[in-house]
Amino acid sequence: MGSPALRPALLLLPLLLLLLRVPPSRGFPDAPWCSPIKVKYGDVYCRAPQGGYYKTALGTRCDIRCRKGYELHGSSQLICQSNKRWSDKVICKQKRCPTLAMPANGGFKCVDGAYFNSRCEYYCSPGYTLKGERTVTCMDNKAWSGRPASCVDMEPPRIKCPSVKERIAEPNKLTVRVSWETPEGRDTADGILTDVILKGLPPGSHFPEGDHKIQYTVYDRAENKGTCKFRVKVRVRRCGKLNAPENGYMKCSSDGDNYGATCEFSCIGGYELQGSPARVCQSNLAWSGAEPTCAAMNVNVGVRTAAALLDQFYEKRRLLIVSTPTARNLLYRLQLGMLQQAQCGLDLRHITVVELVGVFPTLIGRIGAKIMPPALALQLRLLLRIPLYSFSMVLVDKHGMDKERYVSLVTPVALFNLIDTFPLRKEEMVLQAEMGQTCNT
Repeated sequence: MGSPALRPALLLLPLLLLLLRVPPSRGFPDAPWCSPIKVKYGDVYCRAPQGGYYKTALGTRCDIRCRKGYELHGSSQLICQSNKRWSDKVICKQKRCPTLAMPANGGFKCVDGAYFNSRCEYYCSPGYTLKGERTVTCMDNKAWSGRPASCVDMEPPRIKCPSVKERIAEPNKLTVRVSWETPEGRDTADGILTDVILKGLPPGSHFPEGDHKIQYTVYDRAENKGTCKFRVKVRVRRCGKLNAPENGYMKCSSDGDNYGATCEFSCIGGYELQGSPARVCQSNLAWSGAEPTCAAMNVNVGVRTAAALLDQFYEKRRLLIVSTPTARNLLYRLQLGMLQQAQCGLDLRHITVVELVGVFPTLIGRIGAKIMPPALALQLRLLLRIPLYSFSMVLVDKHGMDKERYVSLVTPVALFNLIDTFPLRKEEMVLQAEMGQTCNT
């Protein structure tokens, strides 16, 4: 049982060991050694040596874990060292996502910068549209919850056209000049337009009768387009169509029945115009003057002088006067035969044939079916100096001028070729061509 002197010491040994808490095998005291660990935004899990009671004893190992949204800076495990210090200094810092790129023509606003759980909202400048996610959040993996957004110009430029233009054609015309201010486009984004396209007649043009569509299209730098359109309506005021009189011609200016148009009338050979020689479409849409007609020419053979007889044909008819001393004259008979076969050509050229047959006092003058007195027929021979005792012909134009004399036969073709060179005849030929009047032979 040992020496009696050692017994008191052996009895005090367990008490001493209890006070020092030194493990019997290693000799480390189970007592506080390092200061307690506190990690803001983190949790500490410590294990004392040999399952000791104190978590700050020498040799204690502590695991450090940061809370969600925070990351550890330093060692993840700390050891209480003999110098009463822990083996490292640690801190839990809030996680941070990469700085967002500022979108062109826009920006973003964040609740807490680029730190964990911060929400950032994108916005765009006026005229631009957001493409992508409007709101992103900084996540625990230090990445944003969505892809970076961008601002794109998707809004079309604005352009405003004038209202409908209604116009009335100018007098004696079928058109009217219409002008307007060229509309200016405006881009809602950067204000820059790249192209302006007009479809239709430009301002200041003469617009014909009808409904005309005008369209403007503008483009911005993003190739967005804006369009506006309006109409130009042109109306022609009309009096109503006139018709050429029977056995006559009508020649009208402009469209023939529009306000300001003038229609002129004339009659074919052998007819006289009665009524207004010209009519105008007036502003009240009524024709001026009286309706014209063409009445058959009534030759008065009861006049007292040859001059009075010729005056009836002035500016109306040409005269071919055929004179012979006797109806048995061969040249006379042959000439009449040729003229009778060319009656259409005579009518077309407004030629009246006057026959003077015989010698006074048995002289007979004939215009168609009308017989003139011998004294009047003699005056006509004397006035035009026509030989009394031989065959002869005289061609008189519409102004009473002696144009050609013949003492022998003349073919209708030669006669017509000569008449067709007369100035008045050229105007007649144009009218007759327009009316479709012609002779087949």
